[in-house]
Amino acid sequence: MGGDTVTVAVAGAYLPDYEGSDDYRLVPGPAAIGSVGGHAFTILGNRASIDLIPNQPGPTWDVQLGPVGVINFNRNSVNPIDDPRIKALGKVGTAIELGGYAGIGKTGVLTSPYDKLSASISYRYDVNGVHKSGILTPSINYFTPLSLKAAVGLFAAAERVESKFGRTYFSVDAAAAARSGLPQYQARGGWKHWTVGLAGTYSLTGNLLKGVKLIAGGSYKRMLNDYGDSPLVSIAGSRSQWLGAVGIGYTF
Repeated sequence: MGGDTVTVAVAGAYLPDYEGSDDYRLVPGPAAIGSVGGHAFTILGNRASIDLIPNQPGPTWDVQLGPVGVINFNRNSVNPIDDPRIKALGKVGTAIELGGYAGIGKTGVLTSPYDKLSASISYRYDVNGVHKSGILTPSINYFTPLSLKAAVGLFAAAERVESKFGRTYFSVDAAAAARSGLPQYQARGGWKHWTVGLAGTYSLTGNLLKGVKLIAGGSYKRMLNDYGDSPLVSIAGSRSQWLGAVGIGYTF
């Protein structure tokens, strides 16, 4: 399973109206994942990354280092919000978060010479002045092919944010409290959430390395600390956040 490979896909994702919401909506999303010249890359919806250190063929250790970027659409003017209390808080600008990540992985770990376990940590910062803060994300991922046509992946991650992030998205000042009916609240920096998820793919034509495939996945996120206690979550929303996606892709 060496060599260049690129999978492009389009999916429908069922996700919360805003981070912490208990209302959900269906949105389309692009995706691309693969490796070209040994450089692994990922584009999943609003997130993109590339590994600048080439992978080596065969069961081996894989050192990872590269840029990461996220477009943060949380509570911006594009996304509709059903809850009138959250609408009354007003829209937030679209944040462009750029940074980098480092990690290490190992192929040929458990089930075959082609499965892979990796761990990484990333840091990104809002570069266009919306929340003016940084986000630290440790994560762990496991991928394994089940056959020539099917594969599955598991992942877990968490996010730690700075105080300005909390003030932008999860705090309620006096004026906002008067408009929305939510109590005043000041969110501090700290661990915001943890997430676990599962994704799988099945080739409808060809195999995992070429052809049309069905892609599906889902995740569970738990809001923590000041973010779970924020009235946007504890009163107007939910600490439990779910995401599901189904799509169709093609591997070159």
